[in-house]
Amino acid sequence: MSGARRPGRNFLFVPGPTNVPERILRAMHVPMEDHRSSDFPKLTLPLYEDMKKVFQTKDGQVVIFPSSGTGAWEASLTNTRSPGDKLLAPRFGQFSHLWIDLARRHGLEVIVQEEEWGTGASPERIEEALRADKNHEIKGVMVVHNETATGVTSDIAAVRRAIDVANHPALLYVDGVSSIASIDFRFDEWGVDLAITGSQKGMMLPAGLGIVCVSQKALAQMEGAKCTKAYFDFADHFRTNPGGYFPYTPALPLLYGLRESLAIVFEEGLENVFARHRHLASGTRAAVEAWGLKLCAKEPKWYSDTVSAIMVPEGFDGADVIDRAYRRYDLALGAGLSQMAGKLFRIGHLGDLNELMLLGALAGAEMSMRDVGIEIAPGSGVAAAQECFRGGAGEQRMAAE
Repeated sequence: MSGARRPGRNFLFVPGPTNVPERILRAMHVPMEDHRSSDFPKLTLPLYEDMKKVFQTKDGQVVIFPSSGTGAWEASLTNTRSPGDKLLAPRFGQFSHLWIDLARRHGLEVIVQEEEWGTGASPERIEEALRADKNHEIKGVMVVHNETATGVTSDIAAVRRAIDVANHPALLYVDGVSSIASIDFRFDEWGVDLAITGSQKGMMLPAGLGIVCVSQKALAQMEGAKCTKAYFDFADHFRTNPGGYFPYTPALPLLYGLRESLAIVFEEGLENVFARHRHLASGTRAAVEAWGLKLCAKEPKWYSDTVSAIMVPEGFDGADVIDRAYRRYDLALGAGLSQMAGKLFRIGHLGDLNELMLLGALAGAEMSMRDVGIEIAPGSGVAAAQECFRGGAGEQRMAAE
């Protein structure tokens, strides 16, 4: 079939970017307009308030950058830190590693707590390190909430308790790129100081918006922050955002898309969104068990509801499964990254997604694995997921309708 047209559609099941609903695509199909007009704030001002609802905060302040999540990482650090400041960061996957690397490039000193890939942040080790920091030289704790490289979710509430028990003033920085709007995230209740996300995951948009939520405690540290910043300067936004404007040209179609995305989320209900993701993740995990395979996540307490990283048997290469899925079945699966390269493939189950869509991905993964020689019973994973999907969130939705 090389060179031939592929009929049908591509099945996008990487853990981001995710499927963009037709409603959002239509909402983004707008002519350009004057982003300094008197009408523009009608679009922008509600976005800040609605994003606060997604972060579950009353007092946090939202900033929206035309960037990826990486830009939001940078903004969270450069607006609150100075070169030479010490940060504490557990490293347990590719994205925690990249955030640490970004911090070091800005002259920040990062104390790294190495954790086994397949586990997450250890509140006990964080508490121990902060107790030992008698002079409070550590200014912040950086934690990736949901590590997509390994399919691991860390307990942010437990990290906050560890900071509090240690009686330490460090800020809590959280990467929620692949969790916010998919997995329960409670900015105020968990005492998060800076949380970041991107538009291309749970918000169901194309990549291009980096969104930061900042606590009042973190805002108070802006004045003394000496890291170099220009494009990502909070202060520029705080001067213009209250009137509904941006300090530079915004990503206009994405803002219209964000408005529609938020409408979709609130129509379903945030708690229902979280329940749906748990439901779909459970079906995926049932399929993995039926295949006789294992997740990269070492224990159920680490299991992610937005992505499953599936270990391939010894002697096989996960990249072959991914390549076969893409070339033969038009199915996009996530690759193993860094330490996990070749050892696994990933199924993203987040965003605009239902049971039938996910069953198609599981069927494609089964066929791809069998094509490369991995011995699994045909239909076993799909059948197990179907059994899991009987009842649960699906029937609850039908009952509500």
